[in-house]
Amino acid sequence: MTFWSAGWSRVVGVAVPVRIEASEVSTGAQEAGTRPVAATARPGGPQHLRVLIANEKRDRLELLAQVVIGLGHDVIAREIYVREVGSATARELPDVAIVGLGISSEHALELIGEIVREASCPVIALLHANDPDYIHEAAKRGVFAYIIEGTPEELQSAIDITLQRFTEYRNLQGAFGRRAVIEQAKGILMARYAINAEKAFELLREHSQNNGRKLVDVATAVVDSHLLLLAPTREPTPRFAAPPGEWTTLTTGVERSEFDAE
Repeated sequence: MTFWSAGWSRVVGVAVPVRIEASEVSTGAQEAGTRPVAATARPGGPQHLRVLIANEKRDRLELLAQVVIGLGHDVIAREIYVREVGSATARELPDVAIVGLGISSEHALELIGEIVREASCPVIALLHANDPDYIHEAAKRGVFAYIIEGTPEELQSAIDITLQRFTEYRNLQGAFGRRAVIEQAKGILMARYAINAEKAFELLREHSQNNGRKLVDVATAVVDSHLLLLAPTREPTPRFAAPPGEWTTLTTGVERSEFDAE
């Protein structure tokens, strides 16, 4: 079997929002010992990742497992069935997941969808050859990267690049989230004290500096306090009225009639 034949033709880009170019993988493969450090890396030592792999074809699943283990990683789950891969992902909490394209592209896409739903790690699609339609559908389901089969060393470089880009992406998401909270807190202060945005930000910053707290923590406290202090909305009490002489059914399910008073 030539699954990991010499000369992995391409490790192409990744699905939006990250993209890996072939030149990046070549450079990564040449720079031994300078790989990006994953969250699970051991200080002073090589990375030891917890990898979930999935493929509809059992023989290719086992072959991929051998490659991943040969790279020094732990294969924590080998999944074939869509109905089982989601629970395995939630249970094992992998650092990265690799989904191979087996007999059916739809089966592989369903595997990707289930893993993405449960995972907090990047999901990589492994292809035999470039397949734009499949890549497009995989991206819609949340796959973070795709790579074309090749040498184990190139697979390792692709994983390293994907993890680094995934970390950057998560950090960017966090930055956007922090900014949104600060803007929300500014809006609350502007409405409360009838001040402009600049003055509201100064209030947040001064409180942060005076109390030794992060600006985003102060903003979060303002937002949370505002939500707690909002007056609860009361639902109107339903009133039941029926025209004279007509039957009506109350919410208790008991039927009664109302007749004109004499």
